[in-house]
Amino acid sequence: MRFLALNGRDDSGFTHAVSFVISCADQAEIDHYWNTLISDGGKEGWCGWCTDRFGVSWQVVPSMLGTLLSDPDRGPRVAQAFRAMRKFDLHELMNL
Repeated sequence: MRFLALNGRDDSGFTHAVSFVISCADQAEIDHYWNTLISDGGKEGWCGWCTDRFGVSWQVVPSMLGTLLSDPDRGPRVAQAFRAMRKFDLHELMNL
């Protein structure tokens, strides 16, 4: 299993000591993991972040997010759009 470790915080003060990223191939995977993690007491966050019922932080992201963000024409619009999302909407991001 591959794990991604992040060290840092943004201007809002957002930080989690331990978080896990789930890279998803499509919207069905995003929906499955997101809905499973927030069920039974989990909580939605922003930008694909959520917390499961045990308080563990997760980010459920499309595997193609890096490609979308690196596109010089589409990237800025994708970044702006996903910052306003809770669960990622891959269809919306792909159509920007």
